[in-house]
Amino acid sequence: MDIKFELVPEDQRKPKPNDPLNLDFGSAFTDHMFSMKYSDDCWHSPLVGPYTPFSFDPATLCLHYGQGIFEGMKAYRRGDRVFLFRPEKNFERLNASADRMVMPQISVDFVLDSLKQLLRVESDWIPQEPGTSLYMRPTMIATEVRLGLRSSHEYIFFIILSPVGLYFKDFVPVGILVSDKYARSASGGVGFAKTMGNYAASLLPGKEAAELGFSQVMYLDSHERKFIEEAGTMNIFILFDDELVTPPLTDTILPGITRDSLIQLARDSGTTVNERSVSIDEVVEGIKSGKVLEVFGAGTAAIVAPIGTLFYKGESFTVADGEIGIITQRLFDELIGIQCGEKEDRHGWVVEIS
Repeated sequence: MDIKFELVPEDQRKPKPNDPLNLDFGSAFTDHMFSMKYSDDCWHSPLVGPYTPFSFDPATLCLHYGQGIFEGMKAYRRGDRVFLFRPEKNFERLNASADRMVMPQISVDFVLDSLKQLLRVESDWIPQEPGTSLYMRPTMIATEVRLGLRSSHEYIFFIILSPVGLYFKDFVPVGILVSDKYARSASGGVGFAKTMGNYAASLLPGKEAAELGFSQVMYLDSHERKFIEEAGTMNIFILFDDELVTPPLTDTILPGITRDSLIQLARDSGTTVNERSVSIDEVVEGIKSGKVLEVFGAGTAAIVAPIGTLFYKGESFTVADGEIGIITQRLFDELIGIQCGEKEDRHGWVVEIS
């Protein structure tokens, strides 16, 4: 397919943010977006065109049955150089989500090339101050008009762009509410897919946590309410005195690309990393005994988020001294350095856009 370009005239384009580091996350958007449509069993009409609203019939399927998936990615700029980090993995994960939600597959190569084309058009929107990036949101939604419950025969796939600073305004330890009331997902469900309903279900627990002064909710497994799964939009890591632990990937946990990258970087440095089940009781006892040295979350938006406090069953547990741990800081510095092209990329993760 050939991509069509319909560009906004220069004199009609939006002003760029003066201070992208302090923007509310995902509150500003670029002049252009990429989109393509699916019907008659094929994708067609790829377009780099103006960022513009969609118009939907009230009976459009995605509005009723939640058939929608998305990804989160970032582009980094240093001078004239623009970098993407493992972008093919995001599109492969989008295809895994699409398969679970009975949606069509995309061509990873074509969509990645389309994204590069879009970024070349919007290169001036990519901030380069430390801590900033251009957040990219690939999304697929069902667009067939009908109320009968079945998978759609028509879809739109689109990518929008938003200059952002850090997800958490400062790189400081955050407080987490451990919930034994809510579960993020259940075995056999869609917890491993990046589908919209997962995030809608997290809004009430997140609201209740925020009202108590906490940044995120840590979820336990739905069956026993015992084993740690995720925290908000992040995968979880716990550093014990002799190992770095993260819960194993199951159908209830999103397979984070940041998670996978941190595992490899930690192992590169000689840290023992185990993907194993870890109970909240083991973590609490480890905090009390001093065996738990660090806890942090990992995800595209936050990259690495140090966790200083866990609040569980009415009691607050401070990790170590409540400061940023050595491993947490090192992994954050190394990963962001690779993503920005400032550190050696030994794994071939970075894609530079020329």
